[in-house]
Amino acid sequence: MSKLTLIIGNKNYSSWSLRPWIFMKQSQIAFSEKRIPLFTDTTDQKLSPYYSNYKVPVLLDGDFIVWDSLAIMEYLSENYLDSKGWPSEARAKAFARSISAEMHSSFFAVRNELPMNCRKKFDNFKIPSDVQKDILRIKDIWRKCKTEYGTQGNWLFGEYSIADAMYAPVVLRFVGYDVPLDGLEKTYVQYVIDQPYIKEWIEAGIEEKEIIELDEI
Repeated sequence: MSKLTLIIGNKNYSSWSLRPWIFMKQSQIAFSEKRIPLFTDTTDQKLSPYYSNYKVPVLLDGDFIVWDSLAIMEYLSENYLDSKGWPSEARAKAFARSISAEMHSSFFAVRNELPMNCRKKFDNFKIPSDVQKDILRIKDIWRKCKTEYGTQGNWLFGEYSIADAMYAPVVLRFVGYDVPLDGLEKTYVQYVIDQPYIKEWIEAGIEEKEIIELDEI
């Protein structure tokens, strides 16, 4: 049995849980998963042993605890992938880190108004102007990645990286809310959504029974 355990929330809703989960799957890092449903009467109690301020995801490496999606993936890259979670070329690596940090700290309109929900599908969803601004920025980032750093493969930087994991929930949002796409970003989204591990996550999310009203718009 793997000594790595990933503590996650609801697969239907928890975009932050998806990031390290999909990164570990795509990187062929063996792990066990433990799902703790969010916003229940027992959520805080179940998360209290993990020093994460009652948040998911959390990685357990034996008795060592790492929390926060980006920190988890950095740790895995350094300790299990010989730092290959990032592109090897210095400028590509810096750009990948920049866009991952931007995803980590920005795009609040997309997060708040297009919550990830694997069960929901909308046709011709009316996108608010503040969300549209975030969408334009994300599409521009993807195009720049693909044209300047990702011409030798299907991922943002050619080979799979932490940056792809950071933007995976955005792909699910764009598909679920019928965000218009074309060109490189459309090809990228289709490639991501066709991956077997993404399909596995979506199917598991759809099967969950819990309802988080805040994410049911």
